[in-house]
Amino acid sequence: MFRPLAVIFSLVSIAPAFSATQLTQLDTSHRVVISIRDQKLMLLENGGRVAIYPVSTSKYGVGDFRGRMTTPVGYLTVAKKIGDNAPVGAVFHNRRWTGEILQPNAPGRDPVTTRIIWLSGLEAQNAQAFHRCIYIHGTPEEKTIGRPASYGCIRMKAADVALLYNQVPLGALVQITPDRLPKVPKARPTPASTTLVVQNEKPNNQQPEPTSASGTLSTEQMRMGGALAAEREKAKLALGKRL
Repeated sequence: MFRPLAVIFSLVSIAPAFSATQLTQLDTSHRVVISIRDQKLMLLENGGRVAIYPVSTSKYGVGDFRGRMTTPVGYLTVAKKIGDNAPVGAVFHNRRWTGEILQPNAPGRDPVTTRIIWLSGLEAQNAQAFHRCIYIHGTPEEKTIGRPASYGCIRMKAADVALLYNQVPLGALVQITPDRLPKVPKARPTPASTTLVVQNEKPNNQQPEPTSASGTLSTEQMRMGGALAAEREKAKLALGKRL
């Protein structure tokens, strides 16, 4: 379950010091919850569920010890994002695109692909996460998604991680839990802006619409023509009475 934000901020205050490149202002309106048990990732915005994606965590279990290739648990944050505008399936080596693109389940290959969301720990139990290069990233090994199969990172399908990358900002809170995903209602859709359109109304001093190429009169021209015709008819009636 979620801890109160006050508890989260207290965790940040006691977390180990990080380098300037790792310090990022927390964005508590965007949160990611990763369930080890469910092998799923849930994205939340302003407390509502936006999306759920299947993932793959470490096949070596959980923990935060160097050299053990385990997935850390607890609260972390998105420290860096790498891969802006890279194609889906782009292969990264040392966090740089090699120029190669792999299709899902390409045989014999298991590199980091598509996007890198680099995590930094906020608690003592995950303080080594950034230095261990714990990422949320794409993988060509999509057939393994949905069960523990990584070497510590959180793997996603290439298309899914590309979507998530655009949805989570730097500083977003990430919780990795051994428990199931919590039950969270869907986020409310943002209401579309409503524009009231009044037909045939023209701003002051706006010129009448021109006649179309087909010769059809515009609405404004028909209105003006009708008014002129009415004035002519009144003039005829007045002249007839005088005669």
